[in-house]
Amino acid sequence: MQKKVIIISVIIVIILAIIAIPIIWYSSNLKPVNKSDTGTYKVEIPMGSGVATIANKLEEAGVIKSKIAFRIYVSLNKVSNFQAGTYNLTKAMSLEEIAAVLQTGKVASDDVIKITFVEGKNMRWVAQKIAESTNNTEDDVYDLLKDEEYINSLISDYWFITDEIKNKDIYYPLEGYFFPDTYQFKDKNVTVNEIFKTLLDQMENKLEPYKESLQLSSGYTVHNLLSIASIIENEAVYDKDRKDVSSVLYNRLKANMALQSDVTTYYAFKVDMGERDLYLSEINTYNPYNTRGPNMAGKLPVGPISMVSLSSIEAAINPNETPYIFFVADKNGNVYFTRTNEEHDQKVNELKEKGLWIEF
Repeated sequence: MQKKVIIISVIIVIILAIIAIPIIWYSSNLKPVNKSDTGTYKVEIPMGSGVATIANKLEEAGVIKSKIAFRIYVSLNKVSNFQAGTYNLTKAMSLEEIAAVLQTGKVASDDVIKITFVEGKNMRWVAQKIAESTNNTEDDVYDLLKDEEYINSLISDYWFITDEIKNKDIYYPLEGYFFPDTYQFKDKNVTVNEIFKTLLDQMENKLEPYKESLQLSSGYTVHNLLSIASIIENEAVYDKDRKDVSSVLYNRLKANMALQSDVTTYYAFKVDMGERDLYLSEINTYNPYNTRGPNMAGKLPVGPISMVSLSSIEAAINPNETPYIFFVADKNGNVYFTRTNEEHDQKVNELKEKGLWIEF
């Protein structure tokens, strides 16, 4: 009997040890590497880094004891929204403090700049934004876009970029290929090439989960889908409307109808929405971007017309199934869908009567 009690006691001790050792290890690894070491260590967190990459960077810099402990901490505490950038960290900081700093975006250098690229904006806006925020000019942006060797290198480097962007009718070969987000750069001397790479890398990160869907999209290429997404982006203000707008576009293409999207006509004639109304002569002029013009039945614009959000990309890949072939938006951004030209005209008149019709 006594022997049995001893065996049970030993088993209990072993079980408690098995439970306690990981807890003690984890608690120890949450503590600073060295409380007395207040020297700063620069740690760069690249744009699009996942938790595993961040953990590796921190361990390599010696500011945390264990990358595994960092990943466990992030998972248990549901920590997210880490910000890219270069940070000054110390070995005197706890793992919890370091995780908190990486969420603030408070980077090491005062020279670091942030640029926010906005969905729905076109390459002319991008060029202006880069010129305003850095030591580059708008011409520097356009010159790189005209560099054939550079464009060919991108086609080789990125799976989602193909020869389609070299179509002679396309205004800017990388239109629609930059992912809109807020980005940090080392200082105002950042090159246009570096900016483009950062935006393209982020687009690749965003598209990667959809790679198989994009490659199996019923005869539509990634270029086609980004073109559709860019129309959706500019036609639908709210996410809730985007898959229905996408449905209308596909329904019209299947029926060999012209898309008749105003936003493509504005882009075709390099007029920004809200700048002025379109002229009838513009609407009726053939242009491979102008889906309201002649010879565009059943055709997409030759390329994307703006940067696109993930919501619009998802809508282009997975549209709702609807019977609609018309839509119209009111001045508040609400979108109304109809099945016939008669219903569409009725809805337009109704919006005009209610003072909701968009006028420039």
